Amino acid sequence: MDINRRTAYHTLMDVETKNAYSNLATNHQVILHKPTNVPFVRELVYGVLENKMLLDYVIDELIPGDVAHVKKSDLTILRMGIYQLAKMDSVPEYAAVNESVQLAKKFSRGREGFVNGVLRSYITKKYTIKLPDRTEDEVKYLSVKYSYDPWIIRLWLESYDVDFVEDLLKAGNETPSVCIRLNWLKIMKPDMIKELEGKGFEVTEGKFASNALHVKGPGLLETTFYKDGHFSVQDEAAQMVAQMLDPKHGDVVMDMCAAPGGKALAIAERMNNQGVVIASDVYKRRVEIADREAKRLGINIIQTRTWDATRVDSTMIGKADSVLLDVPCSGLGVIRRKPEIKYKDNEAEVQLLPAKQLAILRASANYVKPGGVLMYVTCTINPYENERVVADFLRKTNQFSVEESRQFLPNIDGTDGFFICKMRKAGSIIDRETASIR
Repeated sequence: MDINRRTAYHTLMDVETKNAYSNLATNHQVILHKPTNVPFVRELVYGVLENKMLLDYVIDELIPGDVAHVKKSDLTILRMGIYQLAKMDSVPEYAAVNESVQLAKKFSRGREGFVNGVLRSYITKKYTIKLPDRTEDEVKYLSVKYSYDPWIIRLWLESYDVDFVEDLLKAGNETPSVCIRLNWLKIMKPDMIKELEGKGFEVTEGKFASNALHVKGPGLLETTFYKDGHFSVQDEAAQMVAQMLDPKHGDVVMDMCAAPGGKALAIAERMNNQGVVIASDVYKRRVEIADREAKRLGINIIQTRTWDATRVDSTMIGKADSVLLDVPCSGLGVIRRKPEIKYKDNEAEVQLLPAKQLAILRASANYVKPGGVLMYVTCTINPYENERVVADFLRKTNQFSVEESRQFLPNIDGTDGFFICKMRKAGSIIDRETASIR
């Protein structure tokens, strides 16, 4: 049995049955099974996940019963087989079918004939299968074609026209480039570019973030540059959080939802490792990741702790020059990295998030010094979690005003979908009385 397809199968089953994150599941199974072609494994895993609803729609057209009644193991093998037949030109038809049958013999015994029949049926009928009629139900059409739960499409149609939404859906199914944030405590950009290109990597500078580089080439995280802390992997929109925050050397900065610490570390780098960055999160195990990364990057001003951000720490009231809130959110801006988000039927749960986000915002505002910065951040594309939370916060206070706000979008900016809102606290009693609500 092909070890690469076996690795992909185990990864997809982890996502399907254990609610594992695709990136973590893939890394775990690659380490466990040691496949010979890791790029093939990743292409197959993410291809299936990005197109899961479309694949299930096709399977439903090919079988006598309802696809919802097919066992997870059978369905995973069928999705893998049809994706290879439909999208992976490098895979011959016989290989896609035969290897799928071998998987079925191992993981779905007695169902190899069923798998073989469905895949061969797809080969003969693939050009006759049609998508749902767009004129009858546009949401269903877009949902099947791009494999998104309908509630996400309905949500975005409230804010954008249908052509824009379709572009957004397409962008969420694209593979993002590898973006790194160079650590200027250890290396400057021209030297980093020269070093990477000298090792055969293709490097282009970022569009927005001053320390961003987009890198093509295998084995990036195995290089001594990474191990010695010369860079971290971080999307350009995420890098813009620290850049827009603009911390100064010697500042006291609080990151209230910090784990796993990428933004806190970027802030410390911008502070030239001078000052204090208090990185808090409710999960101790995830905060410890920031400690390990700080050591790799040569940073010693990070102070990590466990803390529930909805509570007020009375010892820190009015002591922070800047407070960052990268709050828990629906994650609709990082679908291209975590395609499993597209299929979570959590519309009701998402509706509860703004109340929690607002509670964190109100509690954390207490820590900001007069004249200081309060920054609200999400990795989602949802005005109910973004602009409306900020508006609700400002409606109840005259101490803060919006200084800068930006929604990054994958279809426009080529980045993850991040909302960043920088607010400034009034610096005196007179300023507070005249602070504008925008």
